[in-house]
Amino acid sequence: MTAGGSGRTGIALTERQRLAWLRLIRSDNVGPATFRDLINNFGTAERALDALPELSRRGGAAKPVRIASREEAERELEFAARFGAALVGIGEPDYPPALRQIDAAPPLLAMKGHLKLAQRPSIGIVGSRNASISGVKMASLLARDCGVAGYSITSGLARGIDAAAHRASLETGTIAALAGGLDQPYPPENIDLLREIWDGKGIAVSEMPFGWEPRARDFPRRNRLIAGISLGVAVIEAAQRSGSLITARLAADFGRLVFAVPGSPLDPRCHGTNGLLKNGATVTTEPRDILEALSPLSKIDLFSPPQVEEPVYEESETWHEPPDEKERSMVVNALGPTPVEVDDIIRHTGLSASAVYLVLLELDIAGRLNRHAGGLVSVNMLD
Repeated sequence: MTAGGSGRTGIALTERQRLAWLRLIRSDNVGPATFRDLINNFGTAERALDALPELSRRGGAAKPVRIASREEAERELEFAARFGAALVGIGEPDYPPALRQIDAAPPLLAMKGHLKLAQRPSIGIVGSRNASISGVKMASLLARDCGVAGYSITSGLARGIDAAAHRASLETGTIAALAGGLDQPYPPENIDLLREIWDGKGIAVSEMPFGWEPRARDFPRRNRLIAGISLGVAVIEAAQRSGSLITARLAADFGRLVFAVPGSPLDPRCHGTNGLLKNGATVTTEPRDILEALSPLSKIDLFSPPQVEEPVYEESETWHEPPDEKERSMVVNALGPTPVEVDDIIRHTGLSASAVYLVLLELDIAGRLNRHAGGLVSVNMLD
């Protein structure tokens, strides 16, 4: 059955909003989750930018928070335009709809290529960089047949399985998620493949700034994009400790289906995939295993309202009076290096949810708050 689609929906950002969003997400200590909380508290990115210095001061920052300047944001937007890319907001029509649904999705995504492809349901295919001949053949088979069935194929542009999946779906549509800026692809030997992707029927995507060279810690963020864009992720030849298993774990956390191709118990490249099968991943030996499992999901409407938008609020609806010092101390004292649930902080302190969240936001902007999986938080204690 051919995968369906709901058509492009969403509201475009104004250029003023796009500039403010870019400044906000490029400022220190503002990640996707913090960005969402700031918009929820202040209504617009412009108001949030104005509030950052005071939030940082109240959170106990050792030095003033660095706020991305208007000139920096304008330069990045100009570079993106010259590069042939776009910075697409989470509520805009070209933003991948499945990615919109994950917790703390990137508010802005750099995209280059055939952007309408992002609206099709996608299947992630990942695996070993040091792939076997049979692994490469399997990745090509899955990518080609799933592409013909109407799905885009999302992967990470790595050697081996990733590259095979991209090449097999060049004609039907493939999405390359990058760990660095769009102008800093890795590995270098796949640059020509990347050009084929964005010059043809595919897209390259990244949440990192242009000019950003990928570091080891950036690849899990790339894996998060793969898992978030896809309805399901197929893993082929993954070692026991590998980025592919990180992608599979993230996919499971997002409620996506996880598929694994069984391999020889004697091949270290298959230890991770065989482990996924023991833990409940779908046994995958042919494309039909994926297509039949995803068929019901491809009919789900993914175009629900985004997590981050800028509706028109009255000032009184967006601004919460900051907690006083006593209330702030109650929240800070309830925190420590051990991750806890926010609801537990609210119950422990007896404060309103808005007061607790605002103190957490202050600590976050000051660089003292740590966010953990499952919405848990901890704090860096001051000396």
